[in-house]
Amino acid sequence: MSTELTRAAADLAHRPGEMPMSTTDDLPGYRIVDSLGLVRGNTIRARHVGTDIVAGIKTLFGGEISEYTKMMAESREQALDRMRAEAVEVGAHAIVGVRFTTSTVLQGAAEILVYGTAVRVERLPPA
Repeated sequence: MSTELTRAAADLAHRPGEMPMSTTDDLPGYRIVDSLGLVRGNTIRARHVGTDIVAGIKTLFGGEISEYTKMMAESREQALDRMRAEAVEVGAHAIVGVRFTTSTVLQGAAEILVYGTAVRVERLPPA
């Protein structure tokens, strides 16, 4: 992916345009006319010491740790944006077979990876 696209996809305040995505291998209402291959996006996030202190206190009383929920939601969106930017770069109209995976990179840091198949599609005629 080009440096410019990577930088743009990393900026949550200025997200790239929407692109149809599906976890299935097809896109309802469209016919896949060309498969362009695998596209992916990822981000690695580390916890913040201040957030860890607040989270430690919350674990004593129970309930959602909203600071981590927010961080993970932002991470998923950033990974999706990066995948979308890669799909745009190869000329895709949509992405099918979308999957997420996570892994621990080191203690306190996790990677979120999203991947799918970039495709060109055409709209099906109304039934």
